Amino acid sequence: MTKSPCFPMNTSSPRATEPSFDSVQFRRALGQFATGVTVITTRLADGSYRGLTASSFNSVSLTPPLVLWSLGAAANSLPIFSGNSHYVINVLSAEQAHLAERFARRSDNPFGDLAFRLSRTGLPIIEGAAAWFECHNRSQYPEGDHVIFVGEVEACGYASQPALLFHNGQFSSTPMR
Repeated sequence: MTKSPCFPMNTSSPRATEPSFDSVQFRRALGQFATGVTVITTRLADGSYRGLTASSFNSVSLTPPLVLWSLGAAANSLPIFSGNSHYVINVLSAEQAHLAERFARRSDNPFGDLAFRLSRTGLPIIEGAAAWFECHNRSQYPEGDHVIFVGEVEACGYASQPALLFHNGQFSSTPMR
């Protein structure tokens, strides 16, 4: 295996002491980047399920198969996802915007009437999702006001269909070719 060359960083430029923008401008600029929408699922010690909506999903590596997502450091579910060995990342299809909204809100039982099957480790895989990734909770990195989760994919599946996108504060979908 060939190693990639390391390039030295340019350390001669001074770092800005304060951003030249406010948080509203930053959020609006980020909103111009279309992202897929996922629901991350896991199981609690009592056997019940927990899920949340996340658009901060990305691939990291093919070998080994790694993906990442992030969760707010103040999220109530952070101890659950930090402590569990596995989770499933469900990439929502264009027809599942209602699930993105459902799992973005607090609810006693968002899984109540949800159609899902269980993964190898007993975690919910949402029926109709465009793709899913069952991940071992490999590592976590606190950065800013979020924690970045890196998952090693142990199983995955997909259905070729339009995916749900989030862009400029609204849901849309990818066109099929």
